[in-house]
Amino acid sequence: MANTFKSYLASATGTSAATVVTVAANTQTVAVGINLANILTSQIKASVYITRSSTDYYIVKDAPIPAQGALSVLDGKIILEAADVVKVVANTASGLDTILSVLEIT
Repeated sequence: MANTFKSYLASATGTSAATVVTVAANTQTVAVGINLANILTSQIKASVYITRSSTDYYIVKDAPIPAQGALSVLDGKIILEAADVVKVVANTASGLDTILSVLEIT
């Protein structure tokens, strides 16, 4: 089994949810970090969630991020299963950059 650290990015996300990653089949994935950056000059609110079997599970919901500030939303590790989808959304158009760091075991 190969262990590979990877990062997945979403740029200028707005009010429509953006998919950061969809976990591949036959892959064990551990989320080790999720960082959100407000790229605007006013405060925004951001949410990060996992969609599994058509149900959304929030990691953080409507968290405020100050103007041109950042937020690390992962305090521990999260195990992602095959077909899980990690999504982000903001309350303002084109306001959010996201970096998701994971360990993939294949």
